[in-house]
Amino acid sequence: MLVGACGGPDLEQVDVCARLIPALDERAVALDLEHAAGDAITLHYRATDARGRESAHWITCRFAGRGLQQDRLRVTAVTTDRQGELSPVALFMLRQYWLGRYEAQSRAGGEDAPGEASLRRQLLYLLQLGVHAATLGCIYGLLAIGYTLVYGIIGRINLAFGEIAMVGAYATFLGVAILAVLDVTALPLALLLVLLAAAACGAVHGLVIERMVFRPLRHARSQAPLIATIGLAILLQEYLRLTQGAGERWIQPVFSASHTLAAGHGFVVALSTTQILILLLVACLYGALWLLMRRSRFGRAARACADDARMAALCGVDVDRTIALTFVLGAAYAGIAGFVILVRYGGVGFYDGFLLGFKALTAAIIGGIGSVPGAMLGGLLLASWETLWAGYLSLAYKDVAVFGLLAVALIWRPGGLLGQTEVLPPRPR
Repeated sequence: MLVGACGGPDLEQVDVCARLIPALDERAVALDLEHAAGDAITLHYRATDARGRESAHWITCRFAGRGLQQDRLRVTAVTTDRQGELSPVALFMLRQYWLGRYEAQSRAGGEDAPGEASLRRQLLYLLQLGVHAATLGCIYGLLAIGYTLVYGIIGRINLAFGEIAMVGAYATFLGVAILAVLDVTALPLALLLVLLAAAACGAVHGLVIERMVFRPLRHARSQAPLIATIGLAILLQEYLRLTQGAGERWIQPVFSASHTLAAGHGFVVALSTTQILILLLVACLYGALWLLMRRSRFGRAARACADDARMAALCGVDVDRTIALTFVLGAAYAGIAGFVILVRYGGVGFYDGFLLGFKALTAAIIGGIGSVPGAMLGGLLLASWETLWAGYLSLAYKDVAVFGLLAVALIWRPGGLLGQTEVLPPRPR
């Protein structure tokens, strides 16, 4: 991402400008190269006439902004080598009746959709659902890791992780707004800075929560810590509503270029650049967490505290510091989950964390709460179940299906798929 931040045209602006070529040149075209200069994109393409003669042409599109600025995808001027600069009326017609309609943006393929669904079409549809489930599983997995880390080291559940994810999402929105005002035009660099800001914001909230809520109640034998996290979740939700407003916050799409994986019978399986980056990011985060827990001094200390905190303290481990760092790590992953939500779906509201947090907790329980690989597996399985239910059955009952799966898991596999089953000691005779 740092290398990509050095320069290059905006991919979304290139895509918008390329969509104008068929409207201005009806001949068969092939994109040759592109380059950017300021807020303008110039595309060079080759056109073939009826006699088979090939000629080179170009089109320049000027946009209302760049980087993360508002209306960066709104075309303000178009110039071609054949027609010169288009008039305001022609530009309005292109925006309103060409770019504004899906039929104008899509180009017909070589196959016509059959009247009845074929097996190939059903397989393509299933593959598309799998693509969406993988992205959703990344979000659930990141939050489930937070639940797993905290529960694994202190045996308590923090029900405020969904709200911490919303804090990370709002931090992402504010970071995008600030970078847009500062005119940071390199999208990869801007998103990397926003990602770090979201993770840092989540980590700070995790540290404060550990110091002010969990540390005083760590040794309580009642359910006071669990009840306190419910109040904490409500506190964070109202804190976001009062400071950021009750309305939803939206950002413009970034890296939304579509890549075709498979096509046939009128159906196309597509994967956006944003989804690819999310999958790579989450894979790197999973790998980094595995290395941290297995190969680092902190990981050994965290595993020792999870096994026996008193014995770890006798061996010289700073238990309080290790638990605090675990909270920071889990909250940082939750903040990154908020970043992924806003970048993937574009919008966020202060109330979204409640249901999201419970779904991520469901994923952690299904995978085996206390097991980091179980959290990853549970997030993927839950996302697949939810996506398949919404894709083939009623969308209105997908949340019912999710928590129904939780009930089944608690009945038949209370320890989760990869969790350790607690063995009760034998009764004395």
